[in-house]
Amino acid sequence: MPNFCAALHCARMSSHSVLAFFRFPRDPERCKKWVENCSRSDLRDKTPEHLNKYHRLCARHFEPDLILKTSPFRTVLKDTAIPTIFDHPINKRAKNEPAEDEATQAKVKKVEEKETEKEAAESTNGQEADNGPQVSDVEKENKEFLRSLFDVLVMMGRQNIPLHGHSEKEPKSKSFTPSNFQALLEYRINAGDEVLRKKFETSAVNLEYCSSTQLQQILDVSEKCICEDLLAEVREARFFSLVMDNLVEVSGEKHLPLLIRFVDQTNSVREEFLGFHRFEGDVEAIAQSLCTEMSEKYGLSMEQCRGQAYFSTGVYAFKVKAVAIRLSEQYPLAVFTPCSPHSLNICLANSMNFTSVQLVMSTLKKIDGFFSKSPLLQNQLENAISIYYQGNEEKGAALKETCHTNWTEQHDAFELAVDLLESLLLCMDSVHDNEEFKWSDDIAHNAFVISEALSDFEFVMALVVLKNTLSFSRAFGKNLQGQTSEVFFAASSLTAVLHSVNEVLENIEVYHEFWFEEAVNLAAALEIPVKIPRLFFRKQRPDATEEIQPEVYYKVHLTFPVVSHVLKELSDFFSENHLKALKSLSLVPAIMGQLKFNTEENSADIYKDDLPNPDTLPTELNCWKIKWKHGTKNVTLPSTIYETLQLSDVKFFPNVCAVLKILSCLPVLSLVDDRCSTARKRLMTYLQDTPAKHRNKTLAMFNINCGAGHDLDLMVETYLKLYPDKEPTETTETPA
Repeated sequence: MPNFCAALHCARMSSHSVLAFFRFPRDPERCKKWVENCSRSDLRDKTPEHLNKYHRLCARHFEPDLILKTSPFRTVLKDTAIPTIFDHPINKRAKNEPAEDEATQAKVKKVEEKETEKEAAESTNGQEADNGPQVSDVEKENKEFLRSLFDVLVMMGRQNIPLHGHSEKEPKSKSFTPSNFQALLEYRINAGDEVLRKKFETSAVNLEYCSSTQLQQILDVSEKCICEDLLAEVREARFFSLVMDNLVEVSGEKHLPLLIRFVDQTNSVREEFLGFHRFEGDVEAIAQSLCTEMSEKYGLSMEQCRGQAYFSTGVYAFKVKAVAIRLSEQYPLAVFTPCSPHSLNICLANSMNFTSVQLVMSTLKKIDGFFSKSPLLQNQLENAISIYYQGNEEKGAALKETCHTNWTEQHDAFELAVDLLESLLLCMDSVHDNEEFKWSDDIAHNAFVISEALSDFEFVMALVVLKNTLSFSRAFGKNLQGQTSEVFFAASSLTAVLHSVNEVLENIEVYHEFWFEEAVNLAAALEIPVKIPRLFFRKQRPDATEEIQPEVYYKVHLTFPVVSHVLKELSDFFSENHLKALKSLSLVPAIMGQLKFNTEENSADIYKDDLPNPDTLPTELNCWKIKWKHGTKNVTLPSTIYETLQLSDVKFFPNVCAVLKILSCLPVLSLVDDRCSTARKRLMTYLQDTPAKHRNKTLAMFNINCGAGHDLDLMVETYLKLYPDKEPTETTETPA
């Protein structure tokens, strides 16, 4: 549907004008000024949310320097823009004007009808530069045709229907099998779409309704338009954080899923899916292309990014981390943090580019996928636990309960893996033997693969080293995913964690001796021979005759590198700016109370340039402290940032409010509301349910951001602006 300008005496609409149309802002104060200046008394009682959703002002009412062209298809306003250009004096209407809605609306409607007739006449005489020529019947049909194409694509994305349902390896000359897109267009014609019928009723049966080039253009436009509302909210919020998830394959190429965190106008933290970024080139090239895409494609500046996190596994984890480090070097306030949905110890282990550690992580991932296939497999594991823990029923019951959780991604995953190792190996051998033919060949084969990994001494040794090394960061990482106060005090305990790990590194000989003995004893219980990995001998030079002992090998190639890596990784995760940011959590009233109101008043200086009134920050912080120290007896102090921002009088502390909003979107802090993590869950579901060859970036956007609205008319207009010379009725003939 076209947008109409809400200003009095202005009857412009988007379908007859090349001007941009802007939503009313959600900010109550600025929205009030917009309403006053456009002299619409019938809009004064409407909420900012209602005005933002249903009313627009055209670009004619804004000074030129307030309008920014961020891309060929995107025009935005400055954050402080106020409309001041009108055909009538602002607030000229008398204050005692009748307030009846019906009378006011009738008057406005009458004025708009007159202005429409006037502009139509001026357009005919060539006097109005903004209004284009009258739309011909052919152009209307072409627009309706494009609208149908976009509508079908939206439906395919929502329902997760791939563009091509048949194998691309099958020769097209063998038989003509239309794509899903073409098949759905044919169905739409048969269902009564007269525009499509008129276009193709005389076409041959082997003509494609949309060429591959045009289809790609339509997909590109759809992807640009689907996130417009989301990006508008992010720009209004100003500050955001980026979360990069595990690398995935899309259209035969590696892509980095991007999620964005920000605080919306209700002061709620949201995490939304932004899109897939192509992961190609060296670290410098990827970091640069990501910054360029944020600016040119999304209209966002990395200068406003205040946090970033990644979660990646496998061989690309080191490269993804290097990209994050490069971005934090280029933008120091975009602090590099752990990712709250994932435990710190799992993140630390995944970031290790060591063969032995990757063997453990990949095996744990296979175990998780294996037992998710059937409850009967869980029962088989519980039977194995009962056998090994006959003398310790309490421990056995606890392990059985743990097996029904996502234990392979918990803080104590490596401790649990050691406790379950014997039971897991017994379970896998039993399933692989398949004496009663209970399991399919696929399940039996997977059990054999896991069994082979579990019965390798390299796996046992790496598991023991990970368990002992990461025991120092287990409680620290758990607190990071806890309540706000736990995160604050965890930041203060980091020094003790680093000291403990550094002590292990300085006494690596002693610690390795104990850990190697533990691994040997565990392997003996499982009848696993102690040996050096076969891959090591394959890499040795032919003239290397010196024999190396297993204990020495694992100290040099496993224990020392793992401990060193953990020490460095913790230092990277918790930079000076990150620790300052976490110390700023002392602004939360409950934490102030726990500290007896003896907080560091300079902790928020890191964000001084982001504050509305930085000069008054010391005074404001002092008033904030006094407010909670003396003015709230017998009152429960707010314990989270969200609770604090919901207070009615927080607006009297603009600097404190600004700092808390910035802290809210840091990726290290857990999301308060599970509904805010819906985008991540839908992303994971889409990737699991969609084979790599059927994934499409645009259709994924429609599927993952299913709650986002879509404006088909906006898509059509954007397409025609980007491709004005494109004939939308072009068809291509496929080989018979």
